Amino acid sequence: MKVLTRQTGTRNGFIDTARAVFEALIIALLIRSFLFQPFNIPSASMEPTLLVGDYLFVSKFTYGYSRYSFPFSLPLFAGRIFAADPQRGDVVVFRLPRDDSVDYIKRIIGLPGDRIQLIDGTVSVNGTPVRREHVADFVGESPCGPGSETGGQVHVEQWRETLPNGVSYDTLKCASFGGFPDTTGAYIVPPDHYFMMGDNREDSMDSRFPQVGYVPFDHIVGRAQTIFFSLAGQAPAWQLWGWPWSVRWDRLLTMVR
Repeated sequence: MKVLTRQTGTRNGFIDTARAVFEALIIALLIRSFLFQPFNIPSASMEPTLLVGDYLFVSKFTYGYSRYSFPFSLPLFAGRIFAADPQRGDVVVFRLPRDDSVDYIKRIIGLPGDRIQLIDGTVSVNGTPVRREHVADFVGESPCGPGSETGGQVHVEQWRETLPNGVSYDTLKCASFGGFPDTTGAYIVPPDHYFMMGDNREDSMDSRFPQVGYVPFDHIVGRAQTIFFSLAGQAPAWQLWGWPWSVRWDRLLTMVR
């Protein structure tokens, strides 16, 4: 009869634990690579839709996969496989065309071939102004860029836009402070590219500026789906003792739209 010693049992327990950890890591890597990837929001450029301190899941499969869908952006193939067209109004994470190590998150306003222009703060798509209506002010901590931090809540003018396909969302109208124009020339979106804008129009570096420009389809990582966690203020998520006061409980598990 074989006798199991304490040393053998300890060794087998360690091996079982190591195997379970390895399997969990493989599953997490597969989920992150093919299904969902977590991101956090560090800036106010997408307020009021996404707030600084939001943590969200981005779906990798919605538009198919490019090299930027996978860890380390390995050039395993060119273009996009299992591709599906993004829709006007989708909020997406993409790699910055001028520096593909940097992730941005913005809203798709222009599709390939579109003519986009701002006229007195109103977005025009193919010559038709986007419908917008004034809604109640947004109340936030510092949505209007440098110098707007007050240590308290501020009220900012808010407008609801409705795109030609019926997608509605709210935008902010801060006082312009950094060269963000209310009127622009026309942008003609090239084939297989998209025109991105932040919802916080006076605090968003987006396709209006050459630093971002038109975004190639294969640079899109995925679509923002769900806010799974959200922290107000500047406290890091690992400070668990602050959660009862800093967690935005009403934003947990809300869909991004």
